[in-house]
Amino acid sequence: MAMAFDAEDDRSDEALLALYGRGDPVAARVLTGRLAPIALRVAYRMLGDLAEAEDVAQEAMLRLWKQAPDWQGGGAKVSTWLYRVVANLATDRLRRRRSVPLDAAPEPVDAAPGAVGRMIEADRAAALDLALMDLPDRQRQAVVLRHLEGLGNPEIAGIMGVGVEAVESLIARGKRGLTEALSGRRTELGYGDD
Repeated sequence: MAMAFDAEDDRSDEALLALYGRGDPVAARVLTGRLAPIALRVAYRMLGDLAEAEDVAQEAMLRLWKQAPDWQGGGAKVSTWLYRVVANLATDRLRRRRSVPLDAAPEPVDAAPGAVGRMIEADRAAALDLALMDLPDRQRQAVVLRHLEGLGNPEIAGIMGVGVEAVESLIARGKRGLTEALSGRRTELGYGDD
């Protein structure tokens, strides 16, 4: 029964982090329930590997807990700070990956849904994930944060440490790259033949 209450907790992330910093385990549970899925989702979209994404999300949450006692309110939002940490950790992993031969890279995991509609959605998501992985890292990060996570350009600029104009440029180039990569697959992905 406590879980239902926790899921509906309306305290801000910042308030919960401050409470956790003072030793409140309930605040930690609520904040983890809110932020860990976001960290995992962003890491997976950037890395394309669930096991690596789980490691990144866990590391980002551990860093947040270590930061809690010293958190200074009034600066970046907790979620913005977490997005930046996840993005940096994922980028570090992507850089390390480049030194691994392509043949040594793991094969993508097939989700194999049961219903036809779910299969089409899975095919579309897989096509998008593959197309995202072909984008340069910074473009991928900007597109994921804007179009898959729904963040605004100013917040993305803060996360990425660049100006809003640079974010706009990265997003525009990323979208062009995705359009080019997916344009010949409209029929295959169930969007018709136009």
